[in-house]
Amino acid sequence: VLGSEDDPDSVISRQLAYWKEALAGLPDVLDLPADRPRPAVASYRGERVSWRLPEDTHTAVITLARECGASVFMVLQAALAALYTRLGAGTDIPIGTGVAGRTDEALDDLVGFFVNTLVLRTDTSGDPTFRELVERVKEADLSAFAHQDVPFERMVELLNPERSLARHPLFQTLLTLQNTPEPDLNLPGVTSSAVEVDSGQAKFDLLLDLRETLDDEGRPAGIEGEIEFARDLYNAASVRVLAERLGRVLEQVTADSEQRLTGLRILSEEEAERQLTVWGRGEAAAPPTDLVRAFAGRAARTPDAVAVVSGDRE
Repeated sequence: VLGSEDDPDSVISRQLAYWKEALAGLPDVLDLPADRPRPAVASYRGERVSWRLPEDTHTAVITLARECGASVFMVLQAALAALYTRLGAGTDIPIGTGVAGRTDEALDDLVGFFVNTLVLRTDTSGDPTFRELVERVKEADLSAFAHQDVPFERMVELLNPERSLARHPLFQTLLTLQNTPEPDLNLPGVTSSAVEVDSGQAKFDLLLDLRETLDDEGRPAGIEGEIEFARDLYNAASVRVLAERLGRVLEQVTADSEQRLTGLRILSEEEAERQLTVWGRGEAAAPPTDLVRAFAGRAARTPDAVAVVSGDRE
């Protein structure tokens, strides 16, 4: 179906040309705040925290998506990109996602795994309103979905980004949203149920694995899921703060979609109060000029503190 890459008019050649242009100049890594510096080689140790968006905000997200002619996924992606920009990751935000890979109806009832990974690039430059950002996301996503047949591995070969054992190529955050009916597995004499399994691993820095829920009457009952994170970089407490901030952004933009990104309130009231009244007290000390002076200054301020721990020795 895709044809040969030797044929410039084939489907695969046209799609490869699209991705080469669409992802040109993509940042190698997003510079997000983390608890620890990125190691030279990723350990892939992971953990998960739960996240939930309440039903009223879920309803507001659906309403905004319909007004913009977009999907719920696109609104979530725009909110995540806006949050990343406000956290200092820049204005060129690549986010990965999975697609079912069943673009032909003949595949609907076929057993098999056709999932592919796409890179969705979000431009947050120019301080757009959130509604404008959703429009940008919609345009970019529809183009990406129209060229979704190129296997991700082939895309990496084509773009040939700087390879590193420390991170995933092309993107480090994956966002998925499940909003299809739960399948029923009916076998004679067998009762089946889904069981969540935590592997203790993480392929990406952050994986937001979300799903829409409905009540018995089919009304929005909230968006929930898990955020899987790399323990090399993050602590669970920091990821929970990130999740809270995403919910805070969604609450604000669904209440006023004409709000510009710079006007979004990222911090909670407690965080803002702490920065103003605790961290803001006194004058900042001049930074030391070298490591020896920094160590000496710290030892002078806290002479009884533990400096080094090695096994059971301090």
